[in-house]
Amino acid sequence: QVQLVESGGGSVQAGGSLRLSCAASGYNVRSSYMAWFRQAPGKEREGVSGIDTSGGPSYADSVKGRFTISRDNAKNTLYLQMTNLKPEDTAVYYCAAVRSAWSCEILETNFQYWGQGTQVTVSS
Repeated sequence: QVQLVESGGGSVQAGGSLRLSCAASGYNVRSSYMAWFRQAPGKEREGVSGIDTSGGPSYADSVKGRFTISRDNAKNTLYLQMTNLKPEDTAVYYCAAVRSAWSCEILETNFQYWGQGTQVTVSS
């Protein structure tokens, strides 16, 4: 059974930083494509960043240059380092994984496994 458990969310002021973690069990984080999504109140879930099996990252334009996705294969954990946070980054952040693909578009429908989400709140 695949489980993805996010942690690291919280409340910060604009300009601050947070690091989100996604601990995987029943799933090898380097075996297939993984991503971070977020959903703000009243908005649709959107893809934030993804990482392919070779470690190649991709980012939404809104976070490029501020967020960094990475993984620790030994810890079987995915990370999202978020810096220079803005109030518009406020959302519930979700870790997601594809059952079997080295890369794909960061669209909800492509991902079969999801974490429960962690809240990130950025105040101005």
